[in-house]
Amino acid sequence: MDDQNTPMLPVTTWTPDGETKPRITEDLVINAIATVYDPEIPVNIYELGLIYAIEIADSGDVKVEMTLTAPACPSAQELPVMVQDAILQLDGIGNVEVETVWDPPWDPSRMSEDAKLTMNMF
Repeated sequence: MDDQNTPMLPVTTWTPDGETKPRITEDLVINAIATVYDPEIPVNIYELGLIYAIEIADSGDVKVEMTLTAPACPSAQELPVMVQDAILQLDGIGNVEVETVWDPPWDPSRMSEDAKLTMNMF
């Protein structure tokens, strides 16, 4: 079994004051977000460059600012909910807020190299 590519999941820790929540990291949130795909594009929304900001509070609350490929995107209502649901699956997570923003506007230059390769954009 190859454990090098398996993300480390946080475990709870026992202290004299009781069990503590696992620490939520940006990598864990990104990995969760990367499970969400735009239904019309075969690339996850993180690689598409739709995630503009991730803020993680010490309490485990997470705020995400994301955009869409276009204001008239047919998935405008469902994608933010899908992102929120994916993050809520993480152990130790608090409240999750996903805000859709339009500035700066998305353009293909925000895509990762892997996404561009997948979509044959050179």
